[in-house]
Amino acid sequence: MVKPQKQPKVPGAAPSARRLAALVIERVLRDSAYLSPALDAELLRHPQLEARERALTTELCYGCLRCYGFLLGALGEHTKKKLPSGDPELLSELLLGAYQILLLDRVPASAAVNAAVGAVRKKRGQRVAGFANALLRQLAKRQTRPTRAEAALESVPAWLSQRLTRDFGELECQALLGAGPATPLVMRLVTGAGLSEAFAAAKACRHAPRAYELPRSLSPEERRAGGFVVQEEGAQLIAWALGAAPGEAVLDACAGRGAKASLIWENMQQRGRFWVADAHPSKLTTLARDFERLGLDLPSMTALDWTQGQADVPVGFQRALVDAPCTGSGTLRKRPEILLRLKPEDPARMGQLQEAIVRSVATRLAPEGRLVYAVCSVFEEECEAVLLRLGDILEPVPFDSELILRMAPAGGHALRLLPGVHGTDGYFLASLRKK
Repeated sequence: MVKPQKQPKVPGAAPSARRLAALVIERVLRDSAYLSPALDAELLRHPQLEARERALTTELCYGCLRCYGFLLGALGEHTKKKLPSGDPELLSELLLGAYQILLLDRVPASAAVNAAVGAVRKKRGQRVAGFANALLRQLAKRQTRPTRAEAALESVPAWLSQRLTRDFGELECQALLGAGPATPLVMRLVTGAGLSEAFAAAKACRHAPRAYELPRSLSPEERRAGGFVVQEEGAQLIAWALGAAPGEAVLDACAGRGAKASLIWENMQQRGRFWVADAHPSKLTTLARDFERLGLDLPSMTALDWTQGQADVPVGFQRALVDAPCTGSGTLRKRPEILLRLKPEDPARMGQLQEAIVRSVATRLAPEGRLVYAVCSVFEEECEAVLLRLGDILEPVPFDSELILRMAPAGGHALRLLPGVHGTDGYFLASLRKK
């Protein structure tokens, strides 16, 4: 069993919110890291950081990446030199300065310029700092300043904005892109746990049992406590959609870090045969640590790429969940870094991968075994189109979950979750049965 690893505490004074944000943004730009885990890692390294500074760090990171296109364009208007797009260390400092100058009222422009120039001077010396100083001071003179929502929408690639508007309407497009109010942090209480006094003001979510919107962010110490899982409500609904019951043989084929797997195992009352798999061994290590934190027995685990075979995963499962890798287009409001990488051809490419994974997983199902297919995407190529190509081996069947059936349209075998309609991220769920 993998034992939880304690995060090292950094002695002395905590770094500034701006300094931490620069480190996170630089890593996202340089390594194509995902923002949320990169930010969490930095915050956990500095538990002495005050709640106000944690909140500012978070706002700076998400704001700069959500408004990346607008900020880059605004900076470009005030220099004849090519912006350092291939230099994440310098670019992160310029983006932070621009965001604080144009979109963050709480920081005076002069202070934002001085902070950015000082950071650049430490990293690159006086000559580059002089360039940053001239550029940001010119930017501070800009007369027109959009709202953060307007800047976020301006940062979206035209093809994506046009497509989301065409498919879902203007308001839903804005909700998917995070141009509306900030989305709350959601946690799921484990079976039998109650809300602590610190979160007595938490608001129950609309759909998922034991799901609550938190009134504030969690400290590093709170995140390490047991009794709950930080998990978006729509992601919880995917686990409920599987309808797993005690005593059954169940497979979570793309388990990731295990948030859905722990809910499935709870719903099974830890009775039956439960197997989890993922292509990334590091994610299964995290899954094991989280199961231990929650006091859950470990399931059987296998690291494998389903497109290359089934490794040692046995056959005969009554239920399988395929929460497949996808473009993440339904999570843009919380994962703005996806906008930096998403291409028009990606939905079709991912759809082919998703089909291959489902076909491989289906070989592990018992006759007439059930499979729930899910993606955190709203593109048809990753949703309905995948199901059509799987018709030779799988057939649609109503969800085996009263909770999901109440939400699903006529037919009861498919459900698209949307922020404007359901208050969740964007997802597609389908219930299938092996022919």
